[in-house]
Amino acid sequence: MPTATLADATHDVRIEDVEYQRQGGKAMLARVYRPFGTGPFPAALQVHGGAWTGKDRTDNDFMAKALAQRGILVASIDFRMPPDGGYPASLQDINLGIRWLKARARLYGSRPDWVGSFGTSSGGHQVLLAAMRADDPRYAALTLPEAPEIDARQAWVISGWGVLDPLLRYHLAKQAGNSGLVENHHAFWGTEAAMSEGSIPAILDRGEKVRLPPALLFGGDADEWVPVETTQRVVAGWRNAGGEIDVEFYPGADHGFMTGKPEARYAARALDRMTAFIRKHTA
Repeated sequence: MPTATLADATHDVRIEDVEYQRQGGKAMLARVYRPFGTGPFPAALQVHGGAWTGKDRTDNDFMAKALAQRGILVASIDFRMPPDGGYPASLQDINLGIRWLKARARLYGSRPDWVGSFGTSSGGHQVLLAAMRADDPRYAALTLPEAPEIDARQAWVISGWGVLDPLLRYHLAKQAGNSGLVENHHAFWGTEAAMSEGSIPAILDRGEKVRLPPALLFGGDADEWVPVETTQRVVAGWRNAGGEIDVEFYPGADHGFMTGKPEARYAARALDRMTAFIRKHTA
């Protein structure tokens, strides 16, 4: 796989907020990072973290800018969170966001078949879930009147320190006495059964019929919420089901090791890895 470097960051970037849908009369925005140039550029929908209940489209701004500077279009979306909506409302918004981005891909200098997604923490969980269940009628419940023929299938997907198993993280949070995190799980998921239903390794273990676009998982080997064994279980399940998946662990890094930290130890390395992976699957 070709290696990207900081020297690849040669594109000027235009940043703008665009309404991609409305919910209850409220505009839901995407922050679009558009590289200047002739293109076509790969395109990524970014899904932020925040334990499914917090943060917004500005999370991971430095990652979006860095990728756009390297010639990758990024659209970072707001989506419904408690109290406006729990599971699966956010997955409906993400599914719509993928279709919206594919519909506008050529306008933004990309191609519909080059659209994928990346997310971190709970966002890293949701992008995998959205990619695997792109055709799930629960997730595809929102209409896109201007392009009803477009589906939410993705060309690739990247999960950074994704909370791959919500039920496991719920139990770890209870054991750690982290009442705030426990309540976030209650607010979004409602029940342990729902956490299991939305667990990436459990879906693969169950043999559920899902889509498996090329995937990249990365995170720290000291992640307190995502044990290495959980990631390895997903990798094995993905491959056993016939999918292509790459994985990279960063020694000593914990959960959120580069959240909001452009100078974090592994930030540049992770961005290089993401860039190379996206280019490989949009060549």
